Amino acid sequence: MIIGVGTDLLDIRRIERTLERWGDRFRERVFTATERARCEGHVTRAARYAQRYAAKEACAKALGTGFRDGVAWRGIEVDNLPSGKPFLTLSGGALQRLTMLTPTGMTAAIELSLSDEYPLAHAVVVISAVTASPVAHTDVRNS
Repeated sequence: MIIGVGTDLLDIRRIERTLERWGDRFRERVFTATERARCEGHVTRAARYAQRYAAKEACAKALGTGFRDGVAWRGIEVDNLPSGKPFLTLSGGALQRLTMLTPTGMTAAIELSLSDEYPLAHAVVVISAVTASPVAHTDVRNS
């Protein structure tokens, strides 16, 4: 049962300009330490940040709130499995919203797809309610 879908398309050049202008202030406001570690030093650093930014926007849309009602940038974290597959970890208000959306007796499963082709980055998030235990790549623990 799908309980939320979100998508976001972002111009990587916008993130390039934001990183130049605001640097650490922007990175620390929007991204967790794990996300910053994944992006810094990467040959396509701005594209990696843009993908994660788009994923956060897509997730906030899938949660049905956007960034309000307690859903915050760092409450949605993008990481990767050893295989490279991206996944989301929710905490704080984002996790509370997910819990509220998930029907009793079911578990939330979040699927994330990321893509970029300069100058665009794209993310799609699908949140489902399933009766079985969550799959290994879905991480909705409270941090």
